Amino acid sequence: PVPTISWRKVNGHNPSKARLRKSQAVLEIPNVQLEDAGMYECKAENSRGRNVFRGQLQVYTYPHWVEKLNDTQLDSGDQLQWECKATGKPRPTYRWLKNGVPLWPQSRIEMVNGVLMIHSVNLSDAGMYQCLAENKYGTIYASAELKILASAPTFPLNQMRKTIIITKGQEVVIECKPQASPKPTITWKKGDKALRESKR
Repeated sequence: PVPTISWRKVNGHNPSKARLRKSQAVLEIPNVQLEDAGMYECKAENSRGRNVFRGQLQVYTYPHWVEKLNDTQLDSGDQLQWECKATGKPRPTYRWLKNGVPLWPQSRIEMVNGVLMIHSVNLSDAGMYQCLAENKYGTIYASAELKILASAPTFPLNQMRKTIIITKGQEVVIECKPQASPKPTITWKKGDKALRESKR
């Protein structure tokens, strides 16, 4: 006799959107998602007995960004850390480009699982960077610019007063605020002699 047919997802529930057609002989899953993957079982039985077929549904996805890059400005000597994160199945692998040319690990440059680190950046590191996330179904790109700030110390006009008149016994505060990148070291002298800290 014509068998009755039933479907089930082994170790899980049938997707709620699943449809059965042709006297339940055909299982249809529209708009397949990652969670639909798994082992499916088709069971056919009549008065003479039953038979079961199992098939594995594997779902693959195009890479998709979870975390992208942002344009960054750093002082010369700082450390850069950028992270690219993408999902996909198979899991995406990552590559980096600088100004369109492949970037490789070097003494100051590390690349591990989508993380790019550049130690002690300098002007030569400035440029446009791209992170590529790819699996066998496709490649996606994320771009960001790295700007390096580097300037010798300068004192904007009127930053320090040439003459300070103060009454004996009062406290005086003299500020030294140069503009510089990276952050400069500051020393003080009185005349030609270096000033040392004291109780006063």
